[in-house]
Amino acid sequence: MRLGQLSLRSQLLLGILLPVLLGVLANTVSLYRQALRAADTAYDRTLLASAKSIGEQLEVSGAGDAARVRATVPYSALEAFEADNRSRMFFKVSGFQGEMVSGFEDLPAWRGKLPDKGPYAALVDFYDDVYREQPVRVAVLLQPVASVEGRGVATVQVAETLELRQTLARQILVDTLWRQAALLAVLVGVVLWVVQRATRPVRELSAQLRGRAENDLSPIAAADAPRELQPLVDATNQVMGRLAHLLAHQKRFVRDTAHQLRTPLAVLKTQLQSALRGDVEPVQALHEINHTVDRATQLANQMLALAKVEQLRQQGDAPVLDWAEIARAVALDLGALIAQRQLDFEIATVPAPVRGHEWALRELTRNLLHNAIKLCREGGTLGMQLVSDGRTAALTIADSGPGLAPELRERLFQPFAAGERGGGSGLGLAICHEIVGSLGGSLSLDNRLAGGRVVGLDATVRVPLADNPTR
Repeated sequence: MRLGQLSLRSQLLLGILLPVLLGVLANTVSLYRQALRAADTAYDRTLLASAKSIGEQLEVSGAGDAARVRATVPYSALEAFEADNRSRMFFKVSGFQGEMVSGFEDLPAWRGKLPDKGPYAALVDFYDDVYREQPVRVAVLLQPVASVEGRGVATVQVAETLELRQTLARQILVDTLWRQAALLAVLVGVVLWVVQRATRPVRELSAQLRGRAENDLSPIAAADAPRELQPLVDATNQVMGRLAHLLAHQKRFVRDTAHQLRTPLAVLKTQLQSALRGDVEPVQALHEINHTVDRATQLANQMLALAKVEQLRQQGDAPVLDWAEIARAVALDLGALIAQRQLDFEIATVPAPVRGHEWALRELTRNLLHNAIKLCREGGTLGMQLVSDGRTAALTIADSGPGLAPELRERLFQPFAAGERGGGSGLGLAICHEIVGSLGGSLSLDNRLAGGRVVGLDATVRVPLADNPTR
């Protein structure tokens, strides 16, 4: 299992305890080695004291080349090792020429050299050797010896078997391991408690989410969550908010679609039954059925357009397009309808780069222009103007219709409630309002007055330019 697949608590415990364990192990080894060095230093000092005790009792007999060393080994030289029967001590005193003077003759002779800078104020060297098939620690002391008859340097070797040192080393190791184990146990306990306490908000948050109903998209209440969790909680609440909005939109869409399609389908069924019974002429029945189908098709297309607006809103950033080109293309598409009503049409545009999907901009412009064409009296005037102030682009479509009644203004952008003239479904302005909201703009409808009376309606859409977003 890879580290990323572990739980957060496991990763924290592994990430904290593993370095701690390695640190404790390294510290244990270091402490053990320091303790051994301290013990070796203490025992080496005892060996040196024994060698000095022997060296202090050396005497010289004879003179010149006939000078010889005499040794009298005092009991005090071996007294330091009497307290422990596990260690044994051997010594050897060699004369000026290396001849055997006293002690154990088979003790190997010293073949080393004095250290350049030793820890003691004496001509002494310490080394490890094997004597009688046992490892020993040896202290060698070069002891100057002088008398009125002669002088020279004698060699004093004192060797000690390692039983006592090994016993002490094992005791030091056990004591060190016990102390480090106790320290490690305390550290593990503290780390477990801290990690358990630190990850408790995560577990509580998980439990809160698991215990929710399937359709519960309300914000997470986690006011006591740590600061590190707040960005996650906020992001989750934002996602839930978007999901709740999308779910509500889908529910509303399904409800409105079922309600609105029920009427034309019922009318279509009635017309078919009437035609089958022969209540109306076949040609007239076909015309009525065709009109009903057209109304149902228009309603279905507008419902799909309303749903598509929400779909585009969820897609994130849109490309940058020139609204002027789209507006002129829409005007060209509706040119036949403008000519049919013999309208005096005038269009003026400037380049207007805005961020939006082409379908949304085209549908917005088409709905507004189509509504204006239907509201204009035959032979009237119709104008489309697209201007820019450097921050926003404003599209104004001015018709010569009867204007907007005051009682319609409050519910103007509600689906199926606009009360359009010309037998519309009431979805055109609702679609425009949703598109403008997705573009971060605004839509206003204002009566145009002349001489104190209404002479038309101005539909104005303002959308931020691509270089000056306001959302």
